[in-house]
Amino acid sequence: MATRRFSEEPAFILHRYDWSESSLVLEAFTRHHGRIALVAKGVKRPTSQFRPVLLPLQPLHLSWGGEAEVRTLKAAQWQGGHVMPTGEALLSGCYLNELLMRLLARDDPHPGLFDHYAFAVQLLAERADAQQLILRAFELLLLRDIGLLPGLAHEGNTLAGLNATDPYVLVPESGLRAAHDDDAHALSGEQWLALQTAMDEAGPFVATLRACAGCQQALQPQLRSLLHYHSGVRVFKTRQLMLDVQAMSRPRGSPNAAGLAADPLA
Repeated sequence: MATRRFSEEPAFILHRYDWSESSLVLEAFTRHHGRIALVAKGVKRPTSQFRPVLLPLQPLHLSWGGEAEVRTLKAAQWQGGHVMPTGEALLSGCYLNELLMRLLARDDPHPGLFDHYAFAVQLLAERADAQQLILRAFELLLLRDIGLLPGLAHEGNTLAGLNATDPYVLVPESGLRAAHDDDAHALSGEQWLALQTAMDEAGPFVATLRACAGCQQALQPQLRSLLHYHSGVRVFKTRQLMLDVQAMSRPRGSPNAAGLAADPLA
């Protein structure tokens, strides 16, 4: 039986690790096949045509073949477009990659999520000043698209509709509930409903960005708890790296909160 081959599939490289002295295994996020593993043979050799192409946060066309869990990369071309994000925006892009690595099963297609990711990476390259909004919008759409985001138009336990003026918090185990006096972060029913409406639009990313604009500070820790709950980690590696970089860049004696306030990662 002939080996199956796939050609010029839109993709991004999420992660790479050594396979042999000259080869790498790539974790790629593809539009029509989801997250897949590919072996790039000879890619570490100076003469390899793949070396300048197989970079993270760059839109690619990949071709591969094989039936095993790890397929064989046959060709890779850069699609062109935006340049790679830099500085903190680069760390934010790596954070998106870590989310996909932890929350997506292999060979589970999510073409809509792929489009959200591609747009988020482009925005990080072009609008580094809007990192927090970009990350919050992507987190919401990621959780929604893989079925891990509770409905935001009603309370989780009672399914009662939200009162627009009452505060609510998002709880990983049960969804939205009425906020208690000791809840440090809460959004009004109107804000939660606006987020749900934005995600339900035909082109949800820009609408979700706008809906996050007025509530990102209170939304961040609630999404962080939900992501930690479903990924099984206490701190994402990219967020810890961001905190370490901020700590090293602060003058001695400056308060820690100064760095944490600017942390865009959840």
